[in-house]
Amino acid sequence: MLNVGKIEEGFVLDHIKAGESLAIYHHLQLDKLDCTVAIIKNARSNKMGKKDILKVECDINLLDLDVLAVIDHNITVNVIKDGEIVSKKELFLPKEIRNVFKCKNPRCITSIEQELPHVFVLADEKKEIYRCLYCEEKFNKKNL
Repeated sequence: MLNVGKIEEGFVLDHIKAGESLAIYHHLQLDKLDCTVAIIKNARSNKMGKKDILKVECDINLLDLDVLAVIDHNITVNVIKDGEIVSKKELFLPKEIRNVFKCKNPRCITSIEQELPHVFVLADEKKEIYRCLYCEEKFNKKNL
C-alpha cells in the first residue's frame, strides 16, 4: 500500500479521471509555484474503478476553481487547514474563461492580434460547450 503523508495547508483534488492529473497540474500552473505537490495516478476507487489524486501544499487561494471546473466539474476539491479537511468546494461551470486556453482556429483574430485575451464563453451548459468569443470556434476538452 502506497502511503503519501498528510498536508498541513492546501488542497486535495480527488476523483480526477485516471490519467488526467498531469494535464490538470499544468493547467493550474502548479509547475510555476514553489509548493509541494503529490500526484497519485491510477489509485483504486470503488466509485470510478481507477482515479488520480493531486495533493498540493500551498496557500488555498492559489487554486483557480474556474479552470478546474472547465476541465472536469466532477472533481472533488478538499480544502485542508491544520492537517484536516475544513471544507469541500463545489465546482460550477464558469460563464466565461480568460487566458487559460488558446483558440485553435488559425483564422481567429487572436492568432494575429497577440495582445488580445483568449476568451471562451459558455455556449451550452448542458453539453458543457465553450466557444471562442471572437470566432465561435468550439473549445475541445480532448485537446487539453
